[in-house]
Amino acid sequence: MSANELVDGRYYQVAAPRSLGERLVIAARDRILDDFMRLCRPRPDDTVIDIGVSDVVNDAANVMARRYPHRRNITAVGLGEGSHFRAAFPDIAYRRIEANRPLPFPDRQFDFAVSNAVLEHVGSRDHQAVFVREMTRVARKVFISVPNRYFPVEHHTAIPFLHYWDASFAFACDQLGKSEWTRAENLILMTRDRLAALVPAGARIGYTGLRLGSLSSNLFAAF
Repeated sequence: MSANELVDGRYYQVAAPRSLGERLVIAARDRILDDFMRLCRPRPDDTVIDIGVSDVVNDAANVMARRYPHRRNITAVGLGEGSHFRAAFPDIAYRRIEANRPLPFPDRQFDFAVSNAVLEHVGSRDHQAVFVREMTRVARKVFISVPNRYFPVEHHTAIPFLHYWDASFAFACDQLGKSEWTRAENLILMTRDRLAALVPAGARIGYTGLRLGSLSSNLFAAF
């Protein structure tokens, strides 16, 4: 089965293997993990739920599974069957979940809940709010990262600059045959203000990934 045929294969169509795009994604996600380690300081025995792992296995996907130093403490969840993920990371527990359904875990089972490049794909604002609440319910601490709308190149379509405005992004996607990315059930472009509105007051919010100030590739929230 090719990457594009997997449940989440469409999220990896832009950054082809061994391309400059893939190298930039790898660098961004490695720095996101570095920021998680620096800000959250997980201990070797802390348990982590990694929400939204991919059955696409390459150097750009699944940064927690690839680089987290205590990955035997990770429980990974995703929408796919997980066969590719399980084969690549046999020491990580995997559980399949359903979109927009409660996580199948009791309250505060984990020390940390993390998600990378997931919140923007769960659908409406209400669905996003539920997603954040579920992360908060199952873990004592939460770390969320999402692509920043104001990075000069849109992450899912490789469209430069026109994604800053809804109308120009919709026009560009229509012209390029990528109109699926204008539907809220597939993608909601994330800004610092939108992320702040979804997380608890007092959460630490900042830029991560490829650092370009307010144009950085990614945003994070830690709380």
